[in-house]
Amino acid sequence: LGEKLKQIREALGLSQSEIVREMGLTDDYERGTISNYENDHREPQLFVLLKYARLSGVCLDDIVDD
Repeated sequence: LGEKLKQIREALGLSQSEIVREMGLTDDYERGTISNYENDHREPQLFVLLKYARLSGVCLDDIVDD
């Protein structure tokens, strides 16, 4: 999952801080949180995954289904 989230962010040409802003996440989400997702140290909540899907135009199933 982490690698897919990283691929989405990089395909959009965004830094970790920029994707937080683009998704409209609160200050609770920072670059370190995104890094934890991308390195599979933490799993994002469903609403965060939905934001990734909507921002990238990728189906949520494609993101979470292995």
